[in-house]
Amino acid sequence: MRPPAFLYGLYERRLTRSLDHARLPHHVGVMLDGNRRWARSAGLEPAQGHQAGADRIVDLLGWCEDVDIKLVTLWMLSTNNLDRDSREVEDLLEIIAATVATLATTRRWRLQLVGELDLLPEDITGRMRASEALTRDVDGIHVNIAVGYGGRHEIAGAVRALIAEYVESGRPLSDLEETVTPETIAKHLYTKGQPDPDLVIRTSGEQRLGGFLLWQSAQSEFYFCEAFWPDFRRVDFLRALRSYGGRERRLGR
Repeated sequence: MRPPAFLYGLYERRLTRSLDHARLPHHVGVMLDGNRRWARSAGLEPAQGHQAGADRIVDLLGWCEDVDIKLVTLWMLSTNNLDRDSREVEDLLEIIAATVATLATTRRWRLQLVGELDLLPEDITGRMRASEALTRDVDGIHVNIAVGYGGRHEIAGAVRALIAEYVESGRPLSDLEETVTPETIAKHLYTKGQPDPDLVIRTSGEQRLGGFLLWQSAQSEFYFCEAFWPDFRRVDFLRALRSYGGRERRLGR
C-alpha cells in the first residue's frame, strides 16, 4: 500500500531542503526505460505504455527547472528499438513526433535532435525538425532528444566525419594519425560544444548503459531506479540528485 499523498508531499519537501545546490548536476541524461513492461503489468498495449512514458517528460523537465538544471538529454528511441515489431515502431515514432511537437509549442525549452535521423521515415523526421526549429530562440533548459540514437553509431559517425573533413582539407594522409585524438573526435559528436553529463539516470531496474552517451559518460555518475519510467516520480528524481550530491567526484584524480 502506498503512503498517503500528503506524506509524499512532506517527503518531497524534506528531500528538496536536503539538497546542496552547489553540488547539483548541470547536465542530466535520462534513459526512459520500462514503458513496455509497465504496460504489460497493467494489461495494456505497448503503445499505451509509450504514451504514458511520453506524458511523464513534461513533469521531468519541470522538476529540472525547479533545481536550475541547464541541460537534459532524453533517450527516447535507440537504433536497436527500430528492429522491434513494425506496428510498435510506427506507433512509437508517432508518439515521439507528437511529444516533441508538444514540448516545442510550450516555448519553455530549447530542443535539439540527436541521433541517426536518416534511419527514420522522412515525414517523422520533417515534423521533428520543424518542432526543433520552433525553439531555436528559446532561452530555457537545453533538451537533447535522442531518437534513433546509439552510442557506437555516434562515435563511428564522428570518426568518419573527422576523416572526411581531413581528406577534404587536402593534407597528407601521413598526418592523419596525429589528427585523430579524443579532442577532435569530440568536436564531431552530436553533442559537440556541450558539457558531458554529470549524472545519468536509468529507470526500470536495468543496470547497464545499453549504448547511451558512451563517449560522453566516461566521467558521469550513474543512478539506477527500480521504477518503470511512467511511474517515475519527483521523489525518485530528488533521490537521484541527493545521491549524486553525496558522492565524491574525483574524476580519476
